[in-house]
Amino acid sequence: MSHWLDTPACSKAARLRLLALDVDGVLSDGRLLYTSDHQEIKAFHVHDGVGIKALQRLGIQVAIITGRRSPMVERRCNELGIDHLIMGRDDKWAALQELTRQLGIDITETGYCGDDLPDLEAIHRAGLGASVPNAPDYIQQAADMVTTRSGGQGAVRELCEFIINAQGRWNEVLTHYHVEDAASIPPGTTSSQYMGE
Repeated sequence: MSHWLDTPACSKAARLRLLALDVDGVLSDGRLLYTSDHQEIKAFHVHDGVGIKALQRLGIQVAIITGRRSPMVERRCNELGIDHLIMGRDDKWAALQELTRQLGIDITETGYCGDDLPDLEAIHRAGLGASVPNAPDYIQQAADMVTTRSGGQGAVRELCEFIINAQGRWNEVLTHYHVEDAASIPPGTTSSQYMGE
């Protein structure tokens, strides 16, 4: 993550008031698992949830925009206090524009992270476009930054920490967890002992 801190992506992240995320391939690893009784299973990484909560505590809103409809995604959003859940939309860019107008947030103050063709225009046009290493090359090339961790494996946590550091607010996060000497823990080196969900 630290190699992004001296790039144009950092100045873009410093302005963000909203982060919108795709689900499959970003918050999950992109696999669709079905049981014999036709139920769908998704796995979410706990570190991503902690990163999302950290953003929310700093006043940065988080939204989910996904092409699928899933009760598991609804449940995860409820657990994390994500109020802006848009499901069943493959036109991610149009959905993102609608949301920013509704919230009164300029698109330059909005980040979007996705991993596939339905996400491409939103990645390209958002204030900060982000992707993940499990995305196709041409999706990664459209992004301002690509996480080192894959979707479903802490990619969203990495992105959240990047935004927090770009805004110079890392110590505020550590202070929430009652770290006595916040200055002794460098940005981007958080462990679950400090930020467990």
